[in-house]
Formats: sequence, structure tokens, C-alpha cells
Amino acid sequence: MRKHQKQQAEELLVQMEEAHEQIRKDIEQRKVSFAIMLLEDCQNGAISLGTLIEKTEETGCPTVILLEEYCELIYEFHKELTDGKIAVANKIYKPLRQKLIKIFNSLRYDVKIHHEAVFLPYKASMWDSLESIWQAADADPECDAYVIPIPYFDKNPDGSFRGVHYEADMYPDYVPITKYDEFDFAVHRPDMIYIHNPYDYANHVTSVHPFFYSDNLKKFTDCLIYIPYYATSGGMNEGQSLCPAYLYADYIVIQAEKFREYFDKNIPNEKFLVLGSPKFDSVIHKCQNPPEASAEWQNRMQGRKVYFYNTSINGMLGNTEAFLKKMKYVFDIFQGREDACLIWRPHPLLESTFDSMRQEYKLIYEALKTLFIEENIGIYDETPNIENTIALSDVYIGDSGTSVTSLFGVAGKPMFIFNNNLHTLPNKEDWRGERLKLQTDYYLGDLRYQVTNNNQLWFSEKYNYHYKFYMDLEMEYSGVKYYNKALEINGKLYVIPCIAQNMLIIENMKIRKVEFRKFVVHGTSFSRHLCDKGHRYLFLIPKQYPFVIRYHLHTGKIDYIDEVQQFYVRMINNEWQVGGTALYDNEIFFASPEDSQILCMNVDTLAKRICRVNSESNLGIQSFTRRSEGEELWLLPVKGIVITRWNPKTGEVREYSVKKWPFENECEEHLFENIVFFKDKNQKRAIIAPRRGNMYLSFDEETGTMEEWKLPIGLENCVKNEYFLTGSISGFIISREQVGKADCRFWYEPERKLYDINVFTKEYKEVEIEFDYDDLLAHEPGFAEESETLQYCLCENAFNSLKDLLDGNITGNPFDRERQLRAFAKINVNTDGTCGKNIYEFIKGKIVGEK
Repeated sequence: MRKHQKQQAEELLVQMEEAHEQIRKDIEQRKVSFAIMLLEDCQNGAISLGTLIEKTEETGCPTVILLEEYCELIYEFHKELTDGKIAVANKIYKPLRQKLIKIFNSLRYDVKIHHEAVFLPYKASMWDSLESIWQAADADPECDAYVIPIPYFDKNPDGSFRGVHYEADMYPDYVPITKYDEFDFAVHRPDMIYIHNPYDYANHVTSVHPFFYSDNLKKFTDCLIYIPYYATSGGMNEGQSLCPAYLYADYIVIQAEKFREYFDKNIPNEKFLVLGSPKFDSVIHKCQNPPEASAEWQNRMQGRKVYFYNTSINGMLGNTEAFLKKMKYVFDIFQGREDACLIWRPHPLLESTFDSMRQEYKLIYEALKTLFIEENIGIYDETPNIENTIALSDVYIGDSGTSVTSLFGVAGKPMFIFNNNLHTLPNKEDWRGERLKLQTDYYLGDLRYQVTNNNQLWFSEKYNYHYKFYMDLEMEYSGVKYYNKALEINGKLYVIPCIAQNMLIIENMKIRKVEFRKFVVHGTSFSRHLCDKGHRYLFLIPKQYPFVIRYHLHTGKIDYIDEVQQFYVRMINNEWQVGGTALYDNEIFFASPEDSQILCMNVDTLAKRICRVNSESNLGIQSFTRRSEGEELWLLPVKGIVITRWNPKTGEVREYSVKKWPFENECEEHLFENIVFFKDKNQKRAIIAPRRGNMYLSFDEETGTMEEWKLPIGLENCVKNEYFLTGSISGFIISREQVGKADCRFWYEPERKLYDINVFTKEYKEVEIEFDYDDLLAHEPGFAEESETLQYCLCENAFNSLKDLLDGNITGNPFDRERQLRAFAKINVNTDGTCGKNIYEFIKGKIVGEK
């Protein structure tokens, strides 16, 4: 019997019990005709209840037998009353009541609730997120489980629907399919409905049929459960934090406790079920018992190592041009190799995403697809079951921002994560492009220490830019830029965080970690730091971390300063923009990135005030520069070509408009990197370095006249190769001793080179920067715990190319399967393949408990 039917039966018995009370009263009051009618109603109720039970239960159900005995009692009492015999009320009431109590108990214990569970997948390739739950429901004799694939539509760029897809014929043979237009939800009223599409109307690429939007489904069930269609290796996309289905779902299943904090804070905590991902169940079981490959696949794979190539939507949207070049590079590397078999499996929605969001690149993608298939480079995988392909594969290669990495992770198979910007093999010196990120600090002038992207500290003992390995920063992870730079203050070395939410203090080669309050942020926690002139405080300036941190250098006290980050870090046109910061006398200035407002904060009292630059351009302030003498600040804009000279004490403003002609591209944001002032005897010069602009500018601050300042080094817009990618051309490095002087140092970012230069004569000489090459090789991580969002892998770089992987020529740690399994155990509460079973049993228990 279904739950709602049993509820109706119990309600009917309660009504019969109430009728018994009324029958007793009617007999006592000699209202025999009324008592007779109520006896007839009770008999009809008992007959209808018995008929329902006979339809849902096996023959011989004790409840039906008791109902038959009840009807016999009703018949006897009805006959006595209609024959005019004088009746005693309690002689009728008590037998009926006793029999009804037995019926109540029998209904409760002998009639089992029979559940209906409905599963609504839309893409067959995502069925794995629901399959193990369905298997548990299907195996339960007390449950009828229905798999109902639902149609979905592609979307045009304007959001309208176009092509419809219905993939009911793509499910495994052992999965019985019910057609969506043959199942009446209003009649069935399923006890539980499972969905794996949370977007409803809000996806830009596809939409399920509107009937299956979560708000409508909730009308037909008391328990709507959302199971993520993806699994994650440790992080979550910001776009997943709040989706329409979360509002209507009764439960949201998550992999591990840590993922709760990635969701919107307004979602009630009781909605979350920390029971793991069913996607892992299937891949664990299938890797333990791999399926037999088709004859065609077997012929291609025989005697070869099999590489699973994943092309994801995130990878494509991130940089489409680089993504397509990467595809061609991968095909070229594999073509003709007899020791490797490439299985290429694009994301199932990749082509639809090209159509809706990257139409201009679709033909290039199709040409590459045709090349792959016609040149017989590898196996093009369109099968609906990704776990089968994973079970048949030996190695993962591809993007990091995809749930497929987590499946390979829990399967214990090696992963090689691509850098999509790399599409040529590296030369020996190309490591410089990845490792040489010269870190300087204007306030402290310390270049002896460099923190590398793999969280290592390197040291130049003789201040000559010749670096040797100093120490690991004792991070759990070897990848991503957790720390930004190291500063020596008062005899201690402070390692400034970037992604990390802590700071390291090093003394005598021993690390002490200063932990900060933890918050979920997407991207960089801290972007800058400032130290007051007296070296009393170290301020950590956040990007996504919600507080400015003031660290007391003498006492170690930590102050968290609110209402600042939100002022100078803002989402503008779907992009995070950050305003400039500067220390001015005893205040820190935080600039708005979209207007001319500045928040001024006293470094001692932390008192805040807002001031405004009376600028006509009013397009946001990217940075401040203060000359060595005077009170004025020079403000570079976030947007536009107007440079502002401002005196914070008097409010006086003068604006300099750069001619439009220096900039060849259409971009009008972040055109300038910085402005530097020089003087030599009778000469003065201010030079503006470009960021997205295409030349250096020299100008006279008195007359406002400008001209191009020709850089004597290299080509301004040159990028040596993809290993030397850069966000700007270069900039001046000015120590305290060099402020205002013609002789300074110049960092040329495209080639990662440092020069001594005279800005007037343009004479220059390269300052050699060296990292001990043997040290680099010895301390390259290889396969290792990469980051909180990618637990264990090998990342592509200048030391480990795709060809190196295929040739077995890896620099650093070799693959360690047990180490990978331990790492991925952190991101799923269950690694024994029973997530789906646990989810079903929990939901069933809730339904039974609420009867």
C-alpha cells in the first residue's frame, strides 16, 4: 500500500471510531434510525477499505479478515435495531470499538507501506549520478522504482528553445524505461522524486521541459531530492552556489561536509545530506570489474596504454582559442604512436555550448573533430556510460575544472592535468616563463627571497638574484599560488598569503603558521600587503577574503577590519574589479574601482572616512603613485585614458588626457601599469608604463604634453612563447635608494629578464637572474597533492610535457596509487561504493518515519 493510501485508510478508521461514539449516543437517546444509518456508513467504509487492501496486499491479509469480522458485527447489530429489539448502547459500542482497535493495529503492522520512487534523468550520459540510488530502490521489494527520462531543449543565444532531445533509447538494457508522457504524476503522487538538473530555466545552454522544473515537480511529491550531476575533486563553481531547484528540493545531497560551505548561506542547513556522490559508486564497481570493450575498441587498445582525453565546457569557455590549439597539439602528439591509444570523450554538451555561446569557433572545432575521426588518430567516444570508458582507460589527460577528474581520482588512476595555453613542446629554458615572477616590495626593498608557484621558498644569499632552494613551505599542497612573497621584518621572515588564509613566520628555518578566520572564497584571498613606516603593523589587503587584516608585528595580535573589502572590490559587468590601495601619511587609501570615491582608514585607530576626488572622468581608480617629494598623488584609471593629479590635503585636481591613438585595441580598461618620476641634473621625466596599452608614454607634468617613450629592450607586445604568458609588458623596479633617480631597474615581463637602465640615455645592461637548475629538478613535485580543489595529479609544465608523460620521462615523484586514494578519500564520505544505497535508505527512513 502506498503511503498516501495508508494515510487515507487511517483517516477512515478515525472517522469510523467517531461514528461509533455517535452510534452509542443515538441509541441512548433513542435515535435508532440515525444509529442504523451510521452503522451502514461504517459497513460501507469497511468494505471500501477491505477492497483497497486486497488490491495492494497479498491474499489472506489479517487486516482484511478483521474487517470481514467487523462487517459481521455491523450486520448483527443492524438487524437487532431494524427488528425493533431494545438495545443497550454499550453492548453495541464495546464490541465495535474492540474490533476497530484490532483493525488499527493490524493496519499499522500487517499492511506495509509500498513506496514509489521516480528518477528523472535528462541526459543518458549523466545517469551515473542516479543509477546506484535506483538500484537500491529497485532491489527493495517494498518500492516501485520508475526511471523516466525527460526531454530537454537546446537554447538559442536569446534563451529561446530550439532542438529537442529525448535519450530514452540510450540507457543500459537492464534499466526499464517509463515514457514521460505515459506516467500520470497527479495519480501516482510518488513518495520520492530524484532529479539531477538543478537549473530549470536558468541554464544558458539547455533546458529540461518546463513541466519538469522543480517548482512544478514539488506539487506531486512530498520529497524532492536533488543529486548533483557532477562530482568534484575539492571545489565548486561559484555558479553552483544557488540554483532554482535548491529552493524547492527537500534535500540536497553533497559529497562531504566541506562542500556545505560552498552553497548559499540562505539555504536551510537541514536540506543538506552529507552522504557522498553516487557517481563514485559506479566507477568504483566498474573499475573493479571492467566491462568487455567492443571488438573495434579492443583492436585499437590491444598492447597499448590507453589515455582518456577529456575536453570540458569550462576549459572551452575559459579561453576558446587556446582550447582549440590544445586539441590540435594533443592530436599531433598521439598521431602515429604505436604505444598509446587515445580515447577522446568531449563533454556531452560541448557542441551545444559552441552553438549557444561560441558560434564563431564552431567550424574550427568541427574541422578538428573531422580530422580526429578521418585520420584515425584515436577512438571517438560517444557511448552514454562514462564509467565504462574510465574502467577501460589507464590514464586521464585533460582539463582540471571537470567532475571527470574526481572519478579518476577515486578509481586510483593517474591524472595529467593540461595547461591549455601550452601547445608546443618546451625548450630547456622555458621553465623561466613559469618560475621567474619577480617579486619586489617597494616599502621594504627585499629581493633576496622568492616564493615560487609550487609553494617553495628560494633564497639569494648574496643579493645577486642567484637563487637556491631554501625550504618547502610545509604546505599540504604543491600547486597553486598559496603564498605571494616573503619579507624580512625585524629579523623575522613573513610569508604573505595569496590563496592561503594564513601567514607563515619563519625563524631559524622553523615555520610558525598564523591562522586566520576561515571563509569560502572563489579565487585569491589576498592580493597585496602594506607595512606602516614604523614597522608596527603589517596589513594584508584582501581580494575575496571579507576582511582587511592588521597584524601587530610586536605582539602578534590580529585585527579583522570590516566594511573595506566590499568598498574597493566590486563586481562590475560580471567581472571582479579591484581599486587601488596606498599608504598616505598615517592612513591607507582604498579606491573605488567604478567612481572617484576613496575610503581612508587610520592605521592606528582604524577610523574610516570617505573622500572624493573631484575628477570629471569618474571611472574608477586603479592605482596611486606618490612622488618622493610633495603631497600629491597620481591616479591611474580603471577605465579610460584620463590620468589625475590630486592633492588629498587641498583637494586640488589636475587631469591629463592621453590621446586615443596609442591604443590599437578596443579595450579601455587597465591601459596603464604604473607611473614613475625621474630627474637627472636639469632633466625631469614622468613615464607611464602600459598594462593593456601598447607603448610607454613620457610626459611633461607642467605642460601636459606627451610623446612615446621608446623602450630600448625587446618588443613591447612580444610574447616569447606560451610558457612566457604575461598580463602586462613590464615595469620599473624602484628601491628606496633609487626613488626619483635616472638609474633604476626594469623588469621586462615577456622574457622574464631584469635590466639596469638609465631612462634618459637608455643605456641598459641585463642583470642575470638564476635559479639553480639542479635544485629545480630535484624539487619539482611531479605527482603530488596539487590543491584543495585538485587532490592529487601531475600538472603539465616545462618540466613535464605531454610527450614526457607518454615516454615515461617524468620529473619529480612517480605516480603513487595509494597516495592518490588517500587524497581523494577526503572529498567523499564514502569510498566503498555504497553512496546510492545510503541515500535511498535515508530517504525511505524519513518517509516511513513521517507516516
